[in-house]
Amino acid sequence: MKESEQRKISDGTGRAYDQHGQQLVSYSWAPVQNVENNLSSDDSSEGAHFSVEVFEQRCTLESSSSGTDGYTANISPSTANFSPKKNPFICPNSQSYQSELHHSPDNACGSPISALTDNEYDLRYKLRELETAMLGPDTDNLDIYGSIILGEEEIPSDSEQTKYMMEIISRGDLKEMLCTCAKAIENNDIYAANWLMTELRQMVSVSGEPIQRLGAYMLEGLVARLAASGSFIYKALRCKEPVGTDLLTYMHQLYEICPYFKFGYMSANGAIAEAMKDESRVHIIDFQIAQGTQWIILIMALASRPGGPPHLRITGIDDSTSAYARGGGLEVVGKRLSRLAESYKIPFEFNPAAISGSEVRIENLEIRPGEAIAVNFALMLHHMPDESVSTQNHRDGLLRLVKNLSPKVVTLVEQEANTNTAPFFHRFVETMNHYLAIFDSVDAALPREHKDRINVEQHCLAREVVNIIACEGVERVERHELLGKWRSRFQMAGFTPYPLSPFVNATIKTLLGNYNEKYTLVERDGVLLLGWKNQVIIVSCAWR
Repeated sequence: MKESEQRKISDGTGRAYDQHGQQLVSYSWAPVQNVENNLSSDDSSEGAHFSVEVFEQRCTLESSSSGTDGYTANISPSTANFSPKKNPFICPNSQSYQSELHHSPDNACGSPISALTDNEYDLRYKLRELETAMLGPDTDNLDIYGSIILGEEEIPSDSEQTKYMMEIISRGDLKEMLCTCAKAIENNDIYAANWLMTELRQMVSVSGEPIQRLGAYMLEGLVARLAASGSFIYKALRCKEPVGTDLLTYMHQLYEICPYFKFGYMSANGAIAEAMKDESRVHIIDFQIAQGTQWIILIMALASRPGGPPHLRITGIDDSTSAYARGGGLEVVGKRLSRLAESYKIPFEFNPAAISGSEVRIENLEIRPGEAIAVNFALMLHHMPDESVSTQNHRDGLLRLVKNLSPKVVTLVEQEANTNTAPFFHRFVETMNHYLAIFDSVDAALPREHKDRINVEQHCLAREVVNIIACEGVERVERHELLGKWRSRFQMAGFTPYPLSPFVNATIKTLLGNYNEKYTLVERDGVLLLGWKNQVIIVSCAWR
């Protein structure tokens, strides 16, 4: 195979794998904090337990990196059946698509109308131009788009089929075309998918409107899915890995411009502080501690607790992937938190557990009599495989293990989306609706011409999108569930709801006052739901 026909695919996923090949850690939604740089300051512990100002000054986010693997991806497209007499493609409205099986007619979205091009070299140039913008200039040995989209096949002569495709393209509705392309791939209609991909390449833009930017990454997922049938597609995005400091910068920027992370950490901390207000010995088990950022504000709050602080012990569970961003293993987190606790005169111990959540056993947690236990699941449970992936069902098994610990409180923070068990096309639409709201919120906070915005979206959001669209089985690690499904899982494990306090609600509302007025906060049956416009993005709740 010629060099121009090869695709050298780097890992670039930021994932760790356990002994069964399961990917463990996601790039996005992971906290990071350079605690050491903050410990020299003389912060006061007076005032509210959860100071929005201090919280914003101290918190950042993290991600990680991994090595590279070499693969060759190739496909010989063939024409499949296609019926032009009736439109089988439905692109649900983002506002009404709130459940996994109910959909509504398509929603118009203004996009530039593009014409078909007969110039193969011109099209290849446009593809290379987009790849350079998305992936960097190192694309000399990447020609997969030319081989897949252009192919060797002739356009079928069926005039009705051609007319139908031309009608879709002429409307120039980017959302409709993306959905139609996804449906064609689901139906194995390679001809329609290739034609639409050719047109979509001319419509998406990593520097355009939110739907154009998201569309660029969704198209990457579709191309990858078609190219390799889902076997190693997450690696096929071929994003160049930034150095650790750059990656932390991108995550920190996303953290600052959007309140999603602060909302999750503050609400969980509030529930834990409320449940532990009368306890003298507290043991927090964090199933994805990363940098330990979340616990800075809680330590400060416990220091000012009436009657004095409790003896605090934190078990930090994390695999080796996050060590890249934090500059070392879990002992780095333990030392930083220990110094912080000492500065606030709080008796403190740190128990590192450098294993994945699916490998945790009770003996790893060092449970002691007389300690009140709090368990924290902040944006990590959706990475655990369930019954749809493995007969072991690590997701429900972990909840049962935690219930056997008899915790006083268990906090859950998750993205409100159904990307776990939904069929491919429904999952594609759900992903579009969910991430379009996030891209839109980024658009309202960060100028499109901002030099770092593309990096923020590519390294913090794009990989999730590609993983959801392109991968299946154990390789699809982004498996979000709706609140209703999480509620069922917790109840089956024996938990009952622990409503968040009005004080937590008021603190979150104060936080949102610093952001765009289009963010929404709803309290429903003791659960907090943070959204953008009419789309719920993050939910936070507690159990016992």
